[in-house]
Amino acid sequence: MDAIAVADDSRARLARLSDLAQRMLEGARAAGASQAEVNCNEDTGLAVNVRMGEVETVEATRDRGVSITVYFGQRKGSASSADLREESLSATLAQACAIARYAEDDPCGGLADAALMARSLREFDSWHPAPFDADRAIDVALACEAAGREVDPRIGNSDGASMNANASLSVYANSHGFLGSERSTSWSLGCALIAGEGEAMQRDGWYSVALAPGDLESPAAVGRKAAQRTLDRLAPRLLPTGQVPVLFSAEMARSLIGSFLGAVSGGALYRRASFLLDSAGTRVFPEWFAIEEDPFLPRGFRSASFDAEGVATRRSALVEAGIVQRYVLGSYSARQLGLETTANAGGVHNLTVKANAGDLASQMKAMGRGLLVTELMGQGVNPITGDYSRGAAGFWVEGGERAYPVDGITIAGNLRQMFSAIEAVGSDIDPRSHIHVGSLLVGRMTVAGSG
Repeated sequence: MDAIAVADDSRARLARLSDLAQRMLEGARAAGASQAEVNCNEDTGLAVNVRMGEVETVEATRDRGVSITVYFGQRKGSASSADLREESLSATLAQACAIARYAEDDPCGGLADAALMARSLREFDSWHPAPFDADRAIDVALACEAAGREVDPRIGNSDGASMNANASLSVYANSHGFLGSERSTSWSLGCALIAGEGEAMQRDGWYSVALAPGDLESPAAVGRKAAQRTLDRLAPRLLPTGQVPVLFSAEMARSLIGSFLGAVSGGALYRRASFLLDSAGTRVFPEWFAIEEDPFLPRGFRSASFDAEGVATRRSALVEAGIVQRYVLGSYSARQLGLETTANAGGVHNLTVKANAGDLASQMKAMGRGLLVTELMGQGVNPITGDYSRGAAGFWVEGGERAYPVDGITIAGNLRQMFSAIEAVGSDIDPRSHIHVGSLLVGRMTVAGSG
């Protein structure tokens, strides 16, 4: 594929996108806009899916586009186009200006403050192109699936394996004189398998994702792990309804942190659609609990010198000693709340949740008896009240060891109470996300099972 090729012309392509952004800003000024911002992007990708030893799909993508937002005072207009010819760009700018002229004034609108723009721009080792084509991707996916299917004869079916490679170039510029560019690659390999027969069938899988191809797990390792996870789920049981400790595996713990982030995000707060209204400066978690944001991690999935508005990012605490230190704000939501942006326009950067315990095995030993959750289903979270009820599957733990698989259960509670009831966070971080958190133990939750 062109974007993951030996000849790397990414810097020349970024220069072309930068020139396009500058020309769009000049056009906005000429049209009378008091402020303007431009996003340009160019993305390429290759995705291969195989199933039962046969190729199902091969998809190559190449997308590019430009979007512009203009302000006439506090009236805003936005337009975008995937056509980068001059006549299309002119029409896109004209459309944005026309929308702004008829829009209502918004006192919270406008660019982020000029004084907050990033001055020091650098890369974080996120660009790792390598020679890669459809034939190679097919070979990798087939090897991954074959490795999993060969583990045990009880694995009689497959949901397939996939190999993906992507490259992204982007430029953001605004009328404060800020211009920043970013480039990144991403690689992923996954496999999902089915074991058992009839109503006793179980499905599970595994995947690996990285910015550099050399950081991916091997095809054999991904396939074998998918197989073992699938086999471990055979012959599940139900649980009686009751209140028990619940240990979320690292990949499931991420969803709890995600619920917290949603509740302290500016959009939810100024709309008053959050169970954590007015929580800044209050204790929500236990005293030892902490979350730090670090936008500067080498090869971090969300590393960046600037946010989506050009504001300089910074390393800072989100939670410290269990107390919410700040919200997650861009400039618009900050103005709505009478606060300052936290350089989170476009979302959070790399987060690390402080660990106070060992790996998953030691977490189970410490819990002794309870539920280990390895899968969550449904969207049963009320962001306004914090009420939490989701379908789940995993393993019953007895004597600090996995005793048997369970499914068909529901776990329920209230997020505010769950956060305060967190007893431990493990060191077994799942590295496949920008949220670095280990397995997480909640002291007591309601588990609804067989009655």
